[in-house]
Amino acid sequence: MPTPVCRRRQPPRAPVDPQRLPDPSTGARTIGYSTHPPEEPTMTASSTRRTTAAYSRTAAVGAIAVAGALLLTGCGDQTKDDESSESQSANSAPLADKLPQAIRDKGVIKVGSDIAYAPVEFKDDSGKTAGIDPDLADAMGKQLGVKFEFQNATFDTLIGGLASKRYDIAMSAMTDTKDRQEGVDADTGKKVGSGVDFVDYFTAGVSLYTNKGDDQGIKTWDDLCGKTMAVQRNTFSHDLAKDQAKKCTEAGEQTLKIEDFSTNPEAETRMRSKGADVVSADFPIAAYSVRNSGAGKYFEIVGDQVEAGPYGIAVAKDNTQLRDALQAAVQAIIDSGDYKKIIDKWGVADGAVTEAKINGGS
Repeated sequence: MPTPVCRRRQPPRAPVDPQRLPDPSTGARTIGYSTHPPEEPTMTASSTRRTTAAYSRTAAVGAIAVAGALLLTGCGDQTKDDESSESQSANSAPLADKLPQAIRDKGVIKVGSDIAYAPVEFKDDSGKTAGIDPDLADAMGKQLGVKFEFQNATFDTLIGGLASKRYDIAMSAMTDTKDRQEGVDADTGKKVGSGVDFVDYFTAGVSLYTNKGDDQGIKTWDDLCGKTMAVQRNTFSHDLAKDQAKKCTEAGEQTLKIEDFSTNPEAETRMRSKGADVVSADFPIAAYSVRNSGAGKYFEIVGDQVEAGPYGIAVAKDNTQLRDALQAAVQAIIDSGDYKKIIDKWGVADGAVTEAKINGGS
């Protein structure tokens, strides 16, 4: 009798995210940056025997039936064992009990992220989300017993997505600032929302970069008067650019013209086409672009990075239990050494932190 084959129930395959990033040199939509980290740092699962033939045949049939039943029972139990194993794995995670029960039940933390900001988060050649943030999230997930599921969105919609509960958190190289904590519009100073709490996990400054061999005489931010800057909308770099434009005007200089875009690659494409003189972005992003775009032939950093501040994982103000669980998870991977391995892998050791703070930005 053929042996029954037990088949495990396979989970559905996740769809490949088809998002593609613009090539800075052509503007064509191409697969995102390489998954490989920089080659060099860019920042410093017994029966009684009977004699009758008739009984022997009956016994044989019975034995086969029992064996088959046992095999079928084994198959059924295997599925239950698989599910039980997954549940036990989640429950055995050291920090699982810190999470809100609703998230523990789902087994997933939904992450809003602008996945076009290499090397922090971007699409690799296979369309998979890669980078510093996804790697850190995977390590945190092992501590919490859940998966972090990244969902792509433009940067300027992430905090609104938290307010509407589309995401549980936002993790996207977001600088922790008082304005964001308090829900204040940086331009008008007016209250526009309830604000968010941050769990800080990295530190980065802001850099300027130009087309290679064409620095436009730019060495500092004060050299930007009369220039055109391309920048990603609603980022900290965008805020700094608007402040600088005011300074230029107040000093009687030609103003700094600002062109803002939904993603940083779009800003770089604008500069490559000579539509802008300079781009501003967080230092890890600027350094990665300078090293990798056009095999290092497209861009160069000008001047020093400024306004170093913390990156924070944003959480809605009323979700303090999740916030505190995330803080514990970040601190756990720092203490275990997993954090350092990830930071070193991506060549951004200079931005490492030793303590996971809440709302450490100013």
